[in-house]
Amino acid sequence: MGKIAFVFAGQGAQYPGMGKDVAEYSAAAAEIFKIADEVRPETSRQCFEGTSEELQETRNTQPCIFTVDLAMAAALGEKGIKADYTAGFSLGELAALTYAKAFGFGDGLKIVSKRGELMQIASEKHNTGMAAVLKLSDEKIEELAAKYDNVYPVNYNCNGNVTVAADKEQLAAFSADVKEARGLARPLKVSGAFHSPYMAEAAEEFGAFLKDVEVGEVEIPVYSNRTAKAYEGDYKELLEEQIINPVRWKTLIENLIAEGVDTFIELGPGKALTSMITRISKEVTALNVSDVESLENTLERMSEC
Repeated sequence: MGKIAFVFAGQGAQYPGMGKDVAEYSAAAAEIFKIADEVRPETSRQCFEGTSEELQETRNTQPCIFTVDLAMAAALGEKGIKADYTAGFSLGELAALTYAKAFGFGDGLKIVSKRGELMQIASEKHNTGMAAVLKLSDEKIEELAAKYDNVYPVNYNCNGNVTVAADKEQLAAFSADVKEARGLARPLKVSGAFHSPYMAEAAEEFGAFLKDVEVGEVEIPVYSNRTAKAYEGDYKELLEEQIINPVRWKTLIENLIAEGVDTFIELGPGKALTSMITRISKEVTALNVSDVESLENTLERMSEC
């Protein structure tokens, strides 16, 4: 077997009850939720009992998914499965940095909570949304978006899958153009136009907040959404820029494969990243851990390697 990469889920993957069964199954996962509640009371309740509406609020979504992401990593680590490389999708990048020891879990949760709060405030100032555009090439999506002042391709996920962020009125018109071009535009469960210029104020304030945060060197390589390469240089600058720049997920995964990664394990709610990775390459193994069933399946598959 080659190298293992842990990839951490991002916003939009949340669902009521996420993480509950793994917290009951794994002492290591339960400890993550315990620390989360000490740092940010109500985190476990929101994950285990919160409504879809409550979890969709960015100020709640981000810290809750971050906690579930790292609880899944803890459950795997408890069984001896560790990563050689790591990355995360959007907010999942903070989980990846935490896993790689750039900061402790408690500090990471504080950082993510601040990020979610600032992005929520920015979202409330504009009538915006996001949609996943399927069945069209990146170039065609960029061509259609260029017709509008406020439609931005922001997540380059995999072949035939790009997310756009936009003003809602323009998003409706753009979606009609996508349909006419024989593509499909699916609205996402998010509350703002992330990774676009609409987040400029949030990015600036997040950068100011990070100035007082101590960030250490990572223990394993963490791949950046912004550059699609391993973190180097000013970590804080990359985190600030990430908020207003596209996620280069397809290129990031291709770069990890070039480094010898042949097993990807998605950690956190859902399995959207697993699906993307299998579309990027048929030559790698893509697994996920989001609940006890998928945890046990992943452990079984890893034992066969």
